[in-house]
Amino acid sequence: MHLAVYLPLLLPVLAGLAAGPLARRLEPRLATWLLTAAGLILAASSTVVLGLLALSGLVRIPLVAALKDYSPDVIAREDPAAWPASLAGAILLTLAAVATVRLAARRAGALWSAALDAACLPGPDPVVIIDDHGADAYAMPGLPGRIVISHGMLDALDPAGHEILLAHERAHLDHHHYAFLSLAQLSAAANPLLHPLATAVAYTVERWADEHAARHTGNRRAVAETVAKAAVATKRTRNRRRIPTAALGLLGRPAKPGTVPRRVAALLAPPPHNPPLLLLAAGTLLAASGLCALEAAHDLHQFLELAHTH
Repeated sequence: MHLAVYLPLLLPVLAGLAAGPLARRLEPRLATWLLTAAGLILAASSTVVLGLLALSGLVRIPLVAALKDYSPDVIAREDPAAWPASLAGAILLTLAAVATVRLAARRAGALWSAALDAACLPGPDPVVIIDDHGADAYAMPGLPGRIVISHGMLDALDPAGHEILLAHERAHLDHHHYAFLSLAQLSAAANPLLHPLATAVAYTVERWADEHAARHTGNRRAVAETVAKAAVATKRTRNRRRIPTAALGLLGRPAKPGTVPRRVAALLAPPPHNPPLLLLAAGTLLAASGLCALEAAHDLHQFLELAHTH
């Protein structure tokens, strides 16, 4: 296999470095779609390469070669991948598969639990007010989804803030932000180098909801003030934020240090644009990863055909 075949294992490092700038400079909706798709493509490409490396080592086993009628001499002579690379590929592929299955099971359980909790909340209204002095608000996915707001949060905000809060939470439900987060987390489970992309998606979905609220109210400064007030109220009430795993809140889940100030600063700045060069660079990186994975599959196919015909 050519050296370029290993690029899908290295490109996630570059993607991880670029995730933060992309999340900050692109329009949040586009950034969320791009980062989520990038995570899936890069995770799939690296997984394919690991599988091909493992397969190239598997055919060296005499019993496997005999079952498939492969020539041991051709296999030894062509040597598409060194034994250490094949062994490492098999180990990493196994770890990736186990991590992905475990996370998929946990996320499916969390979404199912959130849907049941949402269905069991009192009343038919999609907005549920809970008797809690801690300041909190979050959207729970389900059929239908529900928005949960505490009395503490209502007391901390004025009527205009209430409208902004509801617009933010409705954006989470209407645009299925939990699905983007789940897919980004699955990508990171398959390839830990993609964790920065998953973190960036957690930020961009909040920015997406912020921008939705800003368009709904027509006042970016008011949205920024509401996000800041909610953060201060949550800290003052010392709320433990017992948010369901699949829920999304005004302050994010969980709120990372510095995330709220960055969101406030973004809302106080002009609406973001999409630099063409950044989009071109991201598209080139994803295309290179996919092409390298296809090249690896082509090389291995040719090698197996040669081993079989001889």
